[in-house]
Amino acid sequence: MKKVNEHNKEYRGGDSGVKYLMRGPSIDWGVILLKPGQKMAENAHGHNIIDETFYFMKGGGKMVVDNKEYDAPEGSVFLVEPKEMHNIKNDSDDELKVVFIKGDYKPDDKIQ
Repeated sequence: MKKVNEHNKEYRGGDSGVKYLMRGPSIDWGVILLKPGQKMAENAHGHNIIDETFYFMKGGGKMVVDNKEYDAPEGSVFLVEPKEMHNIKNDSDDELKVVFIKGDYKPDDKIQ
């Protein structure tokens, strides 16, 4: 068994951004906190092999897949397939919190 507490981990951007909670050996997942106007990353990225699921747990925003924007109100779930370039935008006036789960632990499986 492995146990972590979200409050013991840090966001990449200090007070927002990506925060990994579990990294391997069989799954890769965490949370993303975006303040109004922020994006998950400057540019979209994808994965060659793995899929990635996103659950919009608090607030709403936009899921961007292959340069197309999809409304993502709170409660939305997206499964992004391998090779689909993706990003998330917070176009609201409130914080956006998203859970992400990668289908497998392959930390080097990333395309820009």
